Amino acid sequence: MSKIELNKRQDRILQIVKDNGPITGEQIADKLDLTRATLRPDLAILTMAGYLEARPRVGYFYTGKTGSQLLSDILQKLKVGDFQSIPVVVHENVSVYDAICTMFLEDVGTLFVVDQQSTLVGVLSRKDLLRASIGKQELTSIPVNIIMTRMPNITVCRRDDFIIDVASMLIEKQIDALPIIKDTEKGYEVIGRITKTNITKILVQLAENEIL
Repeated sequence: MSKIELNKRQDRILQIVKDNGPITGEQIADKLDLTRATLRPDLAILTMAGYLEARPRVGYFYTGKTGSQLLSDILQKLKVGDFQSIPVVVHENVSVYDAICTMFLEDVGTLFVVDQQSTLVGVLSRKDLLRASIGKQELTSIPVNIIMTRMPNITVCRRDDFIIDVASMLIEKQIDALPIIKDTEKGYEVIGRITKTNITKILVQLAENEIL
């Protein structure tokens, strides 16, 4: 993965702060013969990216962090709610055949199963449906609640959870997706999903400098 690419002026700003920090924005602007307003976007980018830190009444100073350290800092701050996808939900009484059709039409690898009160009661993966398809059962007559993974054996996450923690759970549990839930009096309400594809998109955005 490539590190954040800086332009020439941003490189000069970094060098000035390395040599003179802590240093104020006005002092940096004077050294570059620029106005403070012109410099402000560059300083904001360098600060958000983690190359610089700013302290009130002190100024800017260089963090001394490597590209990998900066990337780690960024990943540690990303939250599930900023990258979630729309969940695909089926009722616990639908047939395995209908679930297979839904998974195909929605182009997803995981379905979340709810009861009459729209409360999460199970999860269906490709493996679950494939396993049910092997054999001579009549798929239109088998409800998904027979083959689904049930509570409490379902790993869930919430909007405020960190992406890095969710990625670790996906790897540890060897699953493709987690339901994002909201706690209600009835149980868990499914409000989103986070998948391996979401995680991959985050990495691509980081590589293309779309996330600071």
